[in-house]
Amino acid sequence: MRKILSISLLALALLLSACTQETQNKIGRSIQNWTGTDGVLDVYMGEKLVQRYIKIDKLSTAVSTNGTESRNYRYGYGYLDTNQNYKVDAGEKKLYFEVSNFSTPYIFYDNPGQ
Repeated sequence: MRKILSISLLALALLLSACTQETQNKIGRSIQNWTGTDGVLDVYMGEKLVQRYIKIDKLSTAVSTNGTESRNYRYGYGYLDTNQNYKVDAGEKKLYFEVSNFSTPYIFYDNPGQ
């Protein structure tokens, strides 16, 4: 049993080392999605915080229809934190959002209150 486990781990390590960096990143994001995160996305207009999304499990990069090129925006699902207190309050709904890589100043981070 121990020998089978060792061989399996070695095979997995060899398989991962043969993957490109992008493939390894996708695998890492998949594992992160299984474990869950508590991400926060702050969107700014100038120096002013105008929107905050909380409880985001991932921020994804859009991929073109043919699947070979990244698009110039990121997207995800999160609760719009209207009073910006890092908590889901009554009336705050989970929404789909997109942010541009070029024109939207934003910061994505783990919830500091958790």
